[in-house]
Amino acid sequence: MHDPIPDFLEKQSLHAFYHADHWTASYAGKKVLVTGAGGFIPSHLVEALVLADAHVTALVKYNGASDIGNLRYLPDALRQDINIVFGDVTDAFMMHRLVKSQDMVFHLAALIGIPYSYLAPQHYVNTNIQGTLNILEACRDKDIPVVQTSTSETYGTAIYTPIDEKHPLQGQSPYSASKIGADMLAESYFRSFETPVSVIRPFNTFGPRQSARAFIPTVIQQVLYSNAVRVGSLDPQRDLSPVWDTVRGFLAVGANPVSRGEVINIGNGKTQSMGDVLQHILRLTNKEDLPILANEAVRVRPEKSEVQVLLGDTSKAKTLLGWEPKLTLEEGLRQAIAFSKAHPSHQGTAGYAV
Repeated sequence: MHDPIPDFLEKQSLHAFYHADHWTASYAGKKVLVTGAGGFIPSHLVEALVLADAHVTALVKYNGASDIGNLRYLPDALRQDINIVFGDVTDAFMMHRLVKSQDMVFHLAALIGIPYSYLAPQHYVNTNIQGTLNILEACRDKDIPVVQTSTSETYGTAIYTPIDEKHPLQGQSPYSASKIGADMLAESYFRSFETPVSVIRPFNTFGPRQSARAFIPTVIQQVLYSNAVRVGSLDPQRDLSPVWDTVRGFLAVGANPVSRGEVINIGNGKTQSMGDVLQHILRLTNKEDLPILANEAVRVRPEKSEVQVLLGDTSKAKTLLGWEPKLTLEEGLRQAIAFSKAHPSHQGTAGYAV
């Protein structure tokens, strides 16, 4: 079963939604590699690229079960047009073979869970830094444009808001430190070798297919299938974007040569506290009387590692690329809830996921 059509697309197709942006047409006929394609955001990007008539190679991390991850939720008619390849970005030789036949690379493969980075920092360095180096070196050899995926976590707790691209970077977790390292490699390849690399820095993205390690899906899962909601701190504030807006940002950055050598924020430009988001979910599911158990120890991050406020300044994306958000928090939450109802096994149990 593939994802239901989002509410905001009831009067148009997903194809029409993406093609409303002028830059989408530029992907027609192009050979595009997406790394980490089985993940949450990458699977939506792969879907958008196929709808844009690109020839997509989707790199999925090798596993013995030949599990294609979130690509399984794409309609069969789209999935059959994707060249799915199993591998790992830490294999430099394989990356050279894959990249050399492409017109463009979207590099999204990464370890992203902050709690797990406390337990396995070396794994994050290997995947996020060494993997990025392998992609950059392969693209450098063939002068192939690459979009490096960053994260708003690289900013750490805001020194000022809204956070623009000139805000200092702060490694408040091994995860964010590894992504800062990857971003700096991307910058160095542009400056040192004129590699046509762009850095996209999304703020917090949510929506269908997201794993239970993230706040919104784990809350939805508990609201739907448990008798109480267990959460960590409800004070942090986040700039939350429905995944389709984030994907539009990727398409805009990749299509516009003016983005080369630039870091570009993609976000909604508004903040919501985790407590407010929880209340929105309770209201949309008619579960407002459900008990809330906050500050559960296993879910609370170390004090100096927790990022309290992430609010993005996306004026550069608008000025440089013509991109701006289209969708609301509620539109995204409704679809995230619908996905969890349609696919209850996707996120496993309602327990804590590192």
